[in-house]
Amino acid sequence: MNLTGKTVFLTGASAGIGAATALAFAAEGARLLLAARRLDKLSKVAEAAQARGAQAVHSIPLDVRDQPAVAAAVAALPAEWAEIDILVNNAGLSRGLDKVHQGSIEDWDEMIDTNVKGLLYVTRAVVPGMVERGSGHIVNLGSTAGELTYPNGAVYCATKAAEKAINDGLRQDLLGTPLRVSSIDPGMVETDFSRVRFRGDEARAAKVYQGLQPLTPEDVADAILWAVSRPAHVNIAHVLMTPVAQANSLLFHRETTGTMGNTR
Repeated sequence: MNLTGKTVFLTGASAGIGAATALAFAAEGARLLLAARRLDKLSKVAEAAQARGAQAVHSIPLDVRDQPAVAAAVAALPAEWAEIDILVNNAGLSRGLDKVHQGSIEDWDEMIDTNVKGLLYVTRAVVPGMVERGSGHIVNLGSTAGELTYPNGAVYCATKAAEKAINDGLRQDLLGTPLRVSSIDPGMVETDFSRVRFRGDEARAAKVYQGLQPLTPEDVADAILWAVSRPAHVNIAHVLMTPVAQANSLLFHRETTGTMGNTR
């Protein structure tokens, strides 16, 4: 499928996988509707996407946790941006690494509100238009954490298990329409993910990636691009991808520190 001129709505586009995905679609000549909370970083991604070959770029400030704001932002899109061809629900995060009985309720709320409710809010705002037009592809960002829970990460893992269930349920709900629904589920990817989880603790975040070669944001963007560019009759339901040094969300081969760790 040729992606030239397709309108792509991408959440969490200001860094990491989101930014890499924006640039990957830009190189295909897509039109990019970029959303994120951090406008300063988003503007830099938008500039890079224009330079990479995007037909057009439109950026909007958006916190996916705010349902009225999500609905209003989609409803207020200029006419030339209203017909979204591809939705990439990328916005997500993890906070803390705690046992459930010691966890921060604030952290739980932030993860659930972003990773689960935010995904639902954006999907609810965008997909009805796709159904009405009889065309569209929804890509959700999952994780190996949704396949297998790891110690001290129960709530984050639960949000990604929820993403998997929502993705599969949405695909069932859209059966009989031409719409496609895909989940791209990466393992360890070196992004700001661990810095966010540990609230800026650079030393602790760096240890997550020690002794192995993780995936890059560009690896995940490549998988997203592959899924959406299949022929129109082909739906890629799930892509589960890890670095070679990772077997699942619990098992890693580290050259210097053994085999245990945590992942996206």
